[in-house]
This record gives sequence, structure tokens and C-alpha cells, in this order.
Amino acid sequence: MNILLINHYAGSPDMGMEFRPYNMAREWKKSGHNVFIVAASFSHVRAIQPVIKKKLANDMIGEIPYIWVKTPEYKANDFKRVINILSFAWKLFKRSGYFAEKYKPDIVIASSTYPFDIYPAKKIADKSGAKLVFEVHDLWPLSPVELGGMSRRHPWIMMMQKAENYAYRNADVVISILPGAKEYMTKHGMSPEKFYHIPNGIVIDEYNNHEDIPVYHRNIISDLKEQGRKIICYAGSFGIANDLDTLIRVAENIRGENCSVLLVGKGPEKEALINKVSKIGLTNVHFLPPVKRVSLPQLFSECDILYLGLKKQPLFQFGISPNKLFDYMMSGKPVIQAIDAGNDIVTDAGCGYTVPSQDPEKIAEAIRKMVSLSDNERKELGEKGKCYVVNNNDYKVLAKKFLDFCTGINNN
Repeated sequence: MNILLINHYAGSPDMGMEFRPYNMAREWKKSGHNVFIVAASFSHVRAIQPVIKKKLANDMIGEIPYIWVKTPEYKANDFKRVINILSFAWKLFKRSGYFAEKYKPDIVIASSTYPFDIYPAKKIADKSGAKLVFEVHDLWPLSPVELGGMSRRHPWIMMMQKAENYAYRNADVVISILPGAKEYMTKHGMSPEKFYHIPNGIVIDEYNNHEDIPVYHRNIISDLKEQGRKIICYAGSFGIANDLDTLIRVAENIRGENCSVLLVGKGPEKEALINKVSKIGLTNVHFLPPVKRVSLPQLFSECDILYLGLKKQPLFQFGISPNKLFDYMMSGKPVIQAIDAGNDIVTDAGCGYTVPSQDPEKIAEAIRKMVSLSDNERKELGEKGKCYVVNNNDYKVLAKKFLDFCTGINNN
């Protein structure tokens, strides 16, 4: 089967996010399918951009063919990003005949975060007689309305709403990372039987071939362990949405107890958080630089409790599927999650405690409860999380489900 996967932001292990398109494509390739990823030459989430001079450029990443569509660069969520998005969608639309004839897809997947790629995807699918799949990562335009404060009457939002509705009506299959989005999508024109949920996933091989953490990180952790302290770790971005300010308040709440909070990563809020900790005079909070993804398994294995929190958002009613959470769970360590969402993976897996978002007292209470458990009890919680992820979030499992849904082998 020939699969054409359109994802504006597709990356790779070497280039950086997004990883899902590459991981799905790799598993489909292993199963004997021909997979082609179509992506923009510039993406703000990619650490390394391809260098191309032509309007279209072919590349091989691993065993996966990439077709780069040349698009202008941008630095922020401004008009230049709009041009970048429209440039990608329009160039694909103009060359729909070329893509249909050259790659002869049996399945065309429109998978960019925004919905405009549905137009070229539909045209390619029509010309090649392929099945059309619309994959939803985030609900756009609802996300920029709820998170960015944009008006529903803004021309850009109205254009996206039209494209989203068109996608739900015209796609043969709608696959969503968000488990609770079915009702919303149905209200916007989707037939309920089209809907399938496939969460984010993990690559198990990454946990079998990991690298050690830097010496600086190891020395800090070793010192804390020698003091007999339990280590609560957060690793990831330091952004407003990650609500690390609440975790600092938690650290203040438990400052006299035998626990230390480890914050690993970088982001726009990091300096402000460091200044706050210094002003309060907390000695149980330690900031460390980010580590490479291949070192995360080793970092997590050295800690006692892994923490994940997010600010309250109405969008979370449709569910969440954080990659970070699956990385945590795969490490075999217990998790404390402070997120208000329409689903609760931590409770479903039995791998830790879920508490209300932005509630330092409840989070501190959960930490005390977790610390009071024996090492074996915490290990048992962690193993439940690992088992859950292996059974439900391995990309080998997810990739098969994806194609089964597309070909009608599995029903809801």
C-alpha cells in the first residue's frame, strides 16, 4: 500500500519535533508499505531545518522518503507564520496532480496541526482514488481562540473553521489524539462512525539504547541521594502552560521535609522561576540544564517521583495525550499528575496519583503520600505505568491500529 502523509511540521529523531509522523511511517515501512512524508522546509518546532533550494526537494531520513515543500521562515505567531502556512497548503494544492501521479497513494493523510492541508489532501485523494484521512492533533481553530484569545469572527479563525468543517465532512476517516473530541467533531459536520482515537506513543527501542546523563546532573543527584532525600523530578519545557510556578509553591510547602525538587529543561519562564526560588530562599529546588532525549530514561531512573502539571484550560475537556507522560511511565517510576482533563491516564494505568491542577496543597499532600510508601510499593506503581504504555502506546501497536481503522479492519 502507498501512504502519503502530509504534516507541515514533521521532523525526525535528528531534526527534532514532530516525531509522530516519522515513528508512524517507520512502523508502516517495516510492515511492507511504501510511505512518503510531505513537510514544510521550515517549522518552528524543528531544531534543525532542511536546506533546500528547489520548490520541492526529496530527502531520505532513515528509510523514509521526505518531500520538502519550500516555505518562508518566520519567528513568531505573526503574519509571517500565516504566510508560511498558506504557502505550504497552496503549493501542495497546485501540485496535487503531480503527487497523485508520482506517488499513486492508496491513503492520503492530512495531519498538520492546522486544517488547511485538507484541501490539497482531498484533491490528491480524488485524483488518485485514495482514501482520505484527517488526523487531529489539536482542535484548530478552537485552540488559538481559547489559548490565544483570538475572536471567533477574526477572518483567519473563520477561514480555519471553514476548513475544519470541510475536513470532518469530506474525510473518510477522522483519527484524533484527543479521546473526548468525538462530540465536538460531530457538531462540526463529522459522521460519528468516522471517528477513531489513537493516542501519542513511545519508541521502546529508545529505552533499550539510552545514553547516560551528563556528569553535572549525576553529581547533583548523587549528592541528594547521599543526603537521603527523595527526588521529585520535572523534565521538559519551562513555559507558562507547564505551571511550574505551582510546583515552586509546592516546594515551599514541603521545604522542611526530606524531599528535593529537580527541574530539568529550559524555556522562557526559567529565569523568573530561578529568581523566585532565590528570593524565597528555597534550598530544596534545583535547576538543571536540559538533557538529550536519549538520556531521559537514565535521568528518570535516578529519581523517585516524576511530576507533570498543566494550567487549567477548557480545551482539556476533550482529553490529553502528553508525550512527556508516556516517557515518565515507560521509565517505571510513579507519577504525580496535576491536570484537569477529560481523561486520566495515570489513574487508568494505576501508576500514581492525579490531583487538581494549580493546587499546591493537594500536590504536596500527594507527594507526602507517595514518599510514605515503601520502595517496593512505589516500584509496583511504576511497573504498572510501564506495562500500560507497552500495551497501549508502543508505536508498533498504534501504527497497526491506524491502518486497520483506515482500511476498515477494526470498528470502534
